[in-house]
Amino acid sequence: MLALATRLLREPVSHRLAEEFLTVPVDTIDRCVADVCACAQHLGITATPEIVERVAREHLLAIVNSAPPPRSHR
Repeated sequence: MLALATRLLREPVSHRLAEEFLTVPVDTIDRCVADVCACAQHLGITATPEIVERVAREHLLAIVNSAPPPRSHR
């Protein structure tokens, strides 16, 4: 039952973030959302969609902002 509840929480959050982070692979977004859910559960925090989305968004922003710039042709 917990797995179903977690999946129902994760799918809409992953979908919204995938629409926002077009350059990040969907698998990476799904894994990030799952990691946030697991971390919240481990810490005993209620993983609401809002909290999961906010924390996952911060992680994804860090991924995007840490990527090296595209190489230019000389």
